[in-house]
Amino acid sequence: MKFDKNTYMLLETSSFTQKALIAGGVGLLLSVIGAFMDHAQFFQAYLTAFTFFTTIGLGGLFFVLIHHITGAYWGVVMRRVAENLACALPIMGLLMIPLFFGMHDLFHWSHVDDPHVMHDKILQWKAPYLNTTFFFIRGIVIFAIWSWLAHGLRKLSIAQDGGDAASLGKMRRLAAGGTVLYAITVTVFAFDWLMSLDPHWYSTIFGVYVWSGGFLASLALLSIMAIRLRNNGAGEIVTAEHTHDLGKFLFAFTAWWAYIGGAQYFLIWYGNIPEETIWFLHRWEHGWKYVSLFLIMFHFIVPFIVLAFRAVKRIPVLIVSISSLALFMHYVDHFWMINPTFNDNHLQLSWMHFTTLLGIGGIFLWWVSMKSGKDPIIAMGDPKLQKSIEHTVH
Repeated sequence: MKFDKNTYMLLETSSFTQKALIAGGVGLLLSVIGAFMDHAQFFQAYLTAFTFFTTIGLGGLFFVLIHHITGAYWGVVMRRVAENLACALPIMGLLMIPLFFGMHDLFHWSHVDDPHVMHDKILQWKAPYLNTTFFFIRGIVIFAIWSWLAHGLRKLSIAQDGGDAASLGKMRRLAAGGTVLYAITVTVFAFDWLMSLDPHWYSTIFGVYVWSGGFLASLALLSIMAIRLRNNGAGEIVTAEHTHDLGKFLFAFTAWWAYIGGAQYFLIWYGNIPEETIWFLHRWEHGWKYVSLFLIMFHFIVPFIVLAFRAVKRIPVLIVSISSLALFMHYVDHFWMINPTFNDNHLQLSWMHFTTLLGIGGIFLWWVSMKSGKDPIIAMGDPKLQKSIEHTVH
């Protein structure tokens, strides 16, 4: 991969694009083979990888939305990269379809003919919302909204590169309304695909928890991409000042993720209501205690301490290392949210967790790489670009 300083294009991206597509194809093929061997385990692993990458795409979309709403200039040099991440959401919408065939393997409430469901007062009370027809409709509508926002913002951004001065105002107006839609749809997504796995449990803060983890992971990926751009010829545009700011955001949202997770835990634990505390109990017994402690240590304590030092945010190898850790822990977080629901609440890791991660991840990166090589990787038409390039951290 090389950066052309004249056109702001990424060159020689085809090799990585092809490798990502091949890896994705191999991963999905192995996963399909696994589905015939153990379809229940396949859907559990597939859902984990699906929500992991979807939330990263959502983090990219939020970066673009908040950039336009605030009128910030420092992040202009990374805006197109975030737009490309967001444009993977339509692909994730297509990758959602196989999960519709695994509803009975994943969601207890979908067994409408099961006597346990029929005589469960809580599930019957939630039936107008938790039913497969409405679930399918919500899933399709949510991804349609995200795809419309991601495609619309990127299309206007490309038009701005071509000299359309009206695009800036259009993007800000779209982002203003889009942020409201984003907040609602991300919450519904978290409730549907993650919280309803245990339909008796509920947490009104859960949508914020899922969003914060996804945005943190997307900031980590943006940080890695920023370092790659600097190392491949874009160092005069994407400077140490920008990676420093991304490092500050990593630090802030590491603390924010921990704050939301801690608030959810302590409020539920102190309330001591059985329908609420059982969710955390399942993530402490049968081997899950070590995953929970691992999550606290390496998703919060270690990165928080490391990123607290100013010098760390200006050393590329340390930013890449801590960003890679954040991405890994984001997957662990989704594994921790999803898998204790199954296998009688016992800790179980399947080889399909690796193949689904490879498959969906390969397709995700293939699409992002293809988008990155199609148009300028820098929003060259933004009137705030020069100010962003000259940005200095105080």
